[in-house]
Amino acid sequence: MQTSPLSSALRVAVSVVAFFALALPAAAQQIDFTKPQRHFPNLVAPYMSRQVAAPTVTNTPRIGTLIKDGKIMLSMNDAIALALENNLDLAIARYNLDIADTDILRAKAGSSILGVNTGVIQNTPGGSVGGGGQVGSGTGGTSPGAGGAGTGAGGLVVSTLGSGPFITGFDPVVTSTFQFDHAKSQASTVFSSATTSTNTTTGNFAYQQGFQTGTNLLVGFNNSRIATNTGFATLSPSLSSNFRFQLTQHLLQGFGFAPNTRFIRIAKNNREISDVAFRLQVVSTVDQIQTMYWDLVYAYEYMTVQKETLAFAEKTLGDTKKQVEIGTLAPIEVVRAQSTVATNQRVLTLAQTNLQYQQLLMKNALSRTLVDPALVDAEVIPTDTMQVPAAETVVPTQDLVTDALTHRPELTEARINLTNTEISNKAVRSSLLPSVDLFAYYGGSGLGGDQNPANICANNPTNKFCTNTTFAPVGYGSTLSQLVDSTAPDKGIGVTLSIPIRNRSAQATQLRSELEYRQAQLRVQQIENLVRIEVRNAQFALQQNRAAVESAKAAVELARQSLDAEQKKYSLGASTTTLVLQTRTDLTTAQSNLVSAMAYLEKSRVEFDRAVGRTLERLGIDLAEAERGQVNKLPNVPNVGPRQEGAPQQ
Repeated sequence: MQTSPLSSALRVAVSVVAFFALALPAAAQQIDFTKPQRHFPNLVAPYMSRQVAAPTVTNTPRIGTLIKDGKIMLSMNDAIALALENNLDLAIARYNLDIADTDILRAKAGSSILGVNTGVIQNTPGGSVGGGGQVGSGTGGTSPGAGGAGTGAGGLVVSTLGSGPFITGFDPVVTSTFQFDHAKSQASTVFSSATTSTNTTTGNFAYQQGFQTGTNLLVGFNNSRIATNTGFATLSPSLSSNFRFQLTQHLLQGFGFAPNTRFIRIAKNNREISDVAFRLQVVSTVDQIQTMYWDLVYAYEYMTVQKETLAFAEKTLGDTKKQVEIGTLAPIEVVRAQSTVATNQRVLTLAQTNLQYQQLLMKNALSRTLVDPALVDAEVIPTDTMQVPAAETVVPTQDLVTDALTHRPELTEARINLTNTEISNKAVRSSLLPSVDLFAYYGGSGLGGDQNPANICANNPTNKFCTNTTFAPVGYGSTLSQLVDSTAPDKGIGVTLSIPIRNRSAQATQLRSELEYRQAQLRVQQIENLVRIEVRNAQFALQQNRAAVESAKAAVELARQSLDAEQKKYSLGASTTTLVLQTRTDLTTAQSNLVSAMAYLEKSRVEFDRAVGRTLERLGIDLAEAERGQVNKLPNVPNVGPRQEGAPQQ
C-alpha cells in the first residue's frame, strides 16, 4: 500500500491549527487603519482581531492649571484650547477619520465600501451657532458616497455609487477540501463481489485572485486516493492528480481600471471628505464655544450690573428711612423704596441662577466628565470681555465671497462628492455592456498506484479480454510529474458571451446615476448661492450690531448723566426717591442693553468668520493639533481683552 499523499499536508494543517490556538494577541500599538496585518512575522496575524483602545473619559491637565481658589479663571483662548482637547463632539468626530481609513483598506481588497459619516455632531448643549446648511446626510448621517448631496438630519442616502460591474476580490483566496470516505455496497450484478468496499481520500486545493485590470486568475489542484476490493479496478490503491491554470479577462463589461478601482478612488476621496468634515466639526465647535463664552460674559456682567443696582436701591432705602425719621419725606417713600429693593433682589436672583446655568454649560462643553471633584462646585469666571475696535476693517464684499467659495468646508465636500458620482458613472456605464470574457487554461492529469490483487485480469492473464495486465507500481511523485510532462494535457481557449435582452435594469441604473450627477451639480450651485447670501447677511449683521453698540453706548451716557442730574435735584429737595430710583433703573436697563449689544456684536463676528470660512485661520488654530486632541499652541482670539473685576461693561 502507498503512503497517503495527503499526510504531509494534513500535518501542516494540524500545525497551523495548533499555532492559532497558542498564538497570543499582539501588544497594543498605534494602528494605521489603511494597512492590513501582515503574515510576517506572525503567520496568523491577518486572522486575528485588533483591539482599539478604549476612549479616554478623563479631562486633560490643562483644566487643572486654570483652577484657583476653587474657581476656573477662564480666558477665551483657554476655553477654545480646552474644547479642542476635551469636547465630546470633537472626540466622537475623530473616530470618523479612522473609520474612513478602514474603507480604504476594504476597497483595496476589492470589496464595496461601507460609507463615511459626514454629519456635524451638535450634542453639546449651549450656544447658538449660526448655520448655512450641512452638506451630506446631516447630523449623524451615513452615506455610501460621502453623504450624497442632501441636506437634512440623518438617514442613509441611497445612490448608484455602489453600483457597477462585480469585482473579484484583489486579495488572494486559497480554498481546500480534505475528505476521508469509507463506503460499502452490496452486489447488484453477477460481475460484482458480494460486498464492495471503497476507501477514498480526497485533497483539493484552489487559488483565486482578481486584478484591477478586470483579470481573474484561478488555479485548481485536485488529488484522490482510492482503495477498493472490486475485481474490475486495475489499480488499488489508485492515485490520481490533476491541476488547471485558468486566466479570464473581461473584454467589455468590467474591462480596465476604471470600473475595477472605483471603490478605491471613492474611498480615498471619502477620506478627504472626512478631513473636510472634521474641519467643519472643529469650526462648528469653536463657534459654539465662542458663543457660549460671550453668553457667559453677558451673564456675568449682567449680574454685576444688577448687583450695583441692588446696592444703589438699598443705599437709597437707607437714606429714605433717615429722611422719613427727620420728617423731610413722607413714609410712603420708604414703602416705594422697599418695593424697588425687592424687585431688584428678584432680578439679581434670576441673573445669578442664569450665570450658574451658563457656568454649568461651559464646564460641560470643556470637559469629558463633570464627575471630576474639582469641577463639580467650581465657578467659571470669564477673564476676558468684549473690546470694540475704533473702526471695522472694510473688505469688499466680492473679495469676501471669493474667500468663502474657496474655504467653506461644505462646498469642498459637495465638490468631492460630485467627483465620486462621476467616478461611479463610468463604472455604471460599463454595466450597460454585454459580458464578454476571454479565457485560456492549461492543465494536466496523472495516474498512479499499485496493481490491484483482486483484479480479474491480474489473476487470469490468459483471458482473451485481458491485455497488458501487469503494471509496475507508480508512486505519488511520478503521478505529479505526469501533470507537467504532457502525459495527459488539458488546454484550451474560449470566449463566453452574455447579452441581457432589453437590459432594462442596467439602463435604469445608468439613467439614475446620470440624474444624480446632474442633481449634484445643481446642489453645488445651490450651496454656492447660499454661501453668497450668508456672507452678505453676516456682513449686514455685523454692521447692524456695530450700530446697536454705538446706540447703546449713547443711551448709557444719557442715562448716567440723567441719574447725576436727578441725584443733584434730590439733594436740593427738588426730586423724589421714586424719580431717583426710576432714573437708576433706566441706567441699569441701558447698561444691560449695552452688554447685550456687545455680546451680539461678538457673536456676529463669530458668524461672519464662519460664513467667510476663515475661523481657524483667524483664531490661529492648528487643525493637526485638533485631530490629535493635544493643543500645544494656544489660539489667539482678536477683539478680546482682560475684564476689570467688578466693573460693568461700558
